[in-house]
Amino acid sequence: MKGAVAVASSSQLAADSGAEIAEQEGNAVDAAIAAVLTSMNTEPGVCALGGGGYVTIWRAGERPVTIDGYAAVPGLGLPDERLGEGGVEVFIEYGGGVRSIVGPGSVAVPGSVAALGEASARYGRLPWDVLFQPAIAAAEQGFPLPQACYNYLIHSGDNVFGRDRAGWECLHDKEGQPKEAGTPIRIPHLAASLRQLAEHGAREFYTGELGHRMADHVLEAGGTLSREDLAQYRPLTREALTTSVGSWEVATNPAPAIGGVVLSAMLTLVAGEYPSLPRAPIPRQIAIQKLILGYRRNVLNETERLELNLNALLNAVSRGDLAHLESPSTVHTSATDTDGLACAITMSTGYGSGHMVPESGIWLNNCLGEMELLPTGPGGRTPGGRLPSNMAPTVARNGIGDTLSIGSPGADRITTALMQVLHRHLLEGMPLREAVNAPRVHVQFDSTGVRLAHEPGIEIPADSPPLHTFREQSMYFGGIGATCIAGGRLEAVADPRRAGGTRVVPT
Repeated sequence: MKGAVAVASSSQLAADSGAEIAEQEGNAVDAAIAAVLTSMNTEPGVCALGGGGYVTIWRAGERPVTIDGYAAVPGLGLPDERLGEGGVEVFIEYGGGVRSIVGPGSVAVPGSVAALGEASARYGRLPWDVLFQPAIAAAEQGFPLPQACYNYLIHSGDNVFGRDRAGWECLHDKEGQPKEAGTPIRIPHLAASLRQLAEHGAREFYTGELGHRMADHVLEAGGTLSREDLAQYRPLTREALTTSVGSWEVATNPAPAIGGVVLSAMLTLVAGEYPSLPRAPIPRQIAIQKLILGYRRNVLNETERLELNLNALLNAVSRGDLAHLESPSTVHTSATDTDGLACAITMSTGYGSGHMVPESGIWLNNCLGEMELLPTGPGGRTPGGRLPSNMAPTVARNGIGDTLSIGSPGADRITTALMQVLHRHLLEGMPLREAVNAPRVHVQFDSTGVRLAHEPGIEIPADSPPLHTFREQSMYFGGIGATCIAGGRLEAVADPRRAGGTRVVPT
């Protein structure tokens, strides 16, 4: 008899896809993969299949793992003078404005399909091709443009997604205006590409006809993604980074990713005895964010020493050396089942390169062009190496078998959103839904100094930095998706800041 599964994803369509697979006796990993496949293929601009991400899985009785399927540096087999070419800097008036590099030179080696294939093979219950059926159906029938996608595309429809005529036509009406939220979207050739992947397996994306077309398109357009890059790419399975938080053990994305290490450091400070930190929750959270995000800004941008600096951060926190720290587009799905299996998947294509593989319906990433993570631009990196990321898909378990899966989109707000929700839920005992819904703060660092962004409903300490006040809850502060089993009861929660979706499929 099948067990029950809870799914929380970035849209109701995605959550329903996960539930459809659970109803066919799929487990939490199967349901999460099906949901995220639907998210990645029905949220244009926000994410796409040609990106990368991480899958954190914790099976009862085993140690948690993270499958690293993030983007890698391209250029294998190419002359050195080609590396770093083909990027175009743009300014996107989104979220206060951001500079990014797009175009063919921003496309990194995509790892999303490889990571999902590895998760399915090692932890799934249903065949790979079955997991694609909901996403194929959505691609065939069309889907409504999500509000989050519209909010981004009105700023990036021309200077990013206007670079490719086929992709541009999917997202604009006959007058050349971005299609409104809720407008039916159908992406030509996408269903056929998904069928190809379902039939031939994940390696089709790397060594099959689809992968060859992807690499050839990027090279011909002036980028550096080669057939050899795709053929050599492999997902990496690592032991997850674990942190004790009260009676819970929290597992997240380890180095060389930035997000999980930053989250782990924050949670250690939240849960530990540090006399120099305030005891009241909000002042403590603000002080921790200033320390850790300041360290990140000042130290972790040195990408050539990234892993060394990440380890230094964890070591400083573990020994209580807080003085050492004073120097410093994404979708998520969570699923948990009654067997105690938890799966958290976060995927991203950055801001998007604007390029679509011809006659495939698949947009490609601009992970080489995310300037907040790679301030020196696309060049100067060894082909094959993993790129840095903010993503932190997380699972947690306590001594009585309660299990939580949680994550969020939101760039550098991923870690601060997760820290605040986990603080409230794991340490203060606040119910999960209330912890997700509660107002948030985020310490901002920019060229003018430090500001404290906050939602309404928080009592701000008098000694806080200058304030950036939001009039209402905002997706700027993340879009948490969480599922849990506690006391034998499954629960799924989607953040009200983003129009996510949830389903619980009973036994």
